[in-house]
Amino acid sequence: MTRGRARHGRLVIGALLVALLGVLAAAPAQAATGYRYWSFWDRDGSTWAYASQGPSTARPDDGAVQGFRFSVSEDSKDAAKPRGAADFDTICAKTPAEDGRKRIALVIDFGAPGDAPEGETPPKPRTACARIADDATSADALAAVAKPLRYDSNALLCAIADYPKSGCGEQVSGNGESGDAEKKQTASDEKSDSGGPSVGLIAGVAVIALLGGAAVWQARRRRG
Repeated sequence: MTRGRARHGRLVIGALLVALLGVLAAAPAQAATGYRYWSFWDRDGSTWAYASQGPSTARPDDGAVQGFRFSVSEDSKDAAKPRGAADFDTICAKTPAEDGRKRIALVIDFGAPGDAPEGETPPKPRTACARIADDATSADALAAVAKPLRYDSNALLCAIADYPKSGCGEQVSGNGESGDAEKKQTASDEKSDSGGPSVGLIAGVAVIALLGGAAVWQARRRRG
C-alpha cells in the first residue's frame, strides 16, 4: 500500500513538472530591439571603421573613402557595414582632380530587404565619386551625388536618395516590426514592463507552489 502511495505521489509531481515546462515554453520571449537608421563609416586601409563624427561635421581629406549603410542594429558595435568594392582609384577613376577641390569616394548601401520599412524595397548598393570644395563636409559630398537627402530636427540623417520615404532612427523589435504593430505589443506589455509580474511568471510560481505542496504531502504520507 505504501509503495502504491509513493508511486502515486511521484506521478503527481511528474505531471506538475510537465505542466511547469509547458508554462515556461508558452511564455513569449522578449524580442531584442534595435534602431533602423543610416550608419556612417570611414574606410581604414582595407576595413570599415564606424565614424567618430557625423557627416555634417566630418571634413574628409582628398582621397578618402566613406560609406553609408541602412540597417537595423542595436548600436555601433552591432551595425552592419557597407558592402561592395571600396577602392578610391576604382570609384573615382572617371572623376579627374581639380585645383581647389577634393574627391571623396562614397559607398552607399541601402541595406537588405529585411531592414526595409514595411512596403519599401531597398535600391541596389551604389558607389559615387564626389568632387567638392576643400573645406566641404561629408554631408556636402553625399548631397553632391545622392540627393534628395532628408534630416530630422536634430540633424540625424534620415534618408539618402529619398530612401526610406519615411521614418528616422525609429526603434523596432527584433523581427523588424515597428509602428502600430509595435505600439500594440508595447501596450499589451505595459503591466509587466511597469514592474508587475507577467501572466507566465504568475503561472510558473503557482505550479512551483503546487510542486512544493505535493512534495510535503508525499513526505507526510510516507511517515504515516
